[in-house]
Amino acid sequence: MLKEKLKDFNIILASGSPRRQAFFKNLELDFKIRLKPVKEEYPSRLTHFEISNYLAQLKALPFKKELQSNDILITSDTIVWHNNTALGKPHDEDEAFSILKSLSGATHEVITSVCFTTPSFEKTLHNITKVTFKALSDEEINFYIKTYKPFDKAGAYGIQEWIGQIGVTKIEGSYFNVMGLPVHLVYKTLNTIAETT
Repeated sequence: MLKEKLKDFNIILASGSPRRQAFFKNLELDFKIRLKPVKEEYPSRLTHFEISNYLAQLKALPFKKELQSNDILITSDTIVWHNNTALGKPHDEDEAFSILKSLSGATHEVITSVCFTTPSFEKTLHNITKVTFKALSDEEINFYIKTYKPFDKAGAYGIQEWIGQIGVTKIEGSYFNVMGLPVHLVYKTLNTIAETT
């Protein structure tokens, strides 16, 4: 359905995330993966979804000069927001433990921003999901870190993995957003682009 509407466009997904790539395959879209290195740093004055919006837009910058008229570039970024702090990807086991310990027995927000860029416009949207964890034991946290090595995940966890299955007690919002992409919004936005461009 959407694939037919977008047949005259080149969809470029600038993400190395296997989860995001899988979502695009599930939408049955033809797309190319292109990656360019970006230093993911943001101004300290930014807060909440401003951070993920900024980083999603930052990831689009290196592509802008080479986009063709029928290209749609999609970049995104996910952060975990907890206690007025953005939690990114942990650098090591100690940091992963510290992050998960802070999320234990509490509710946090997962914010994913998606930036759609063409030669003529740029649109950035974000989605917020609230996730509540039970009180996690140190043993559970250590087992998860050593077994799943969640160093490529914001907030040091993947909700689709063991820790999500045994630890998450409540979700308010999109489950797929927590995995890294608000698929319903991507689908809606690409439909709009196809119909208005």
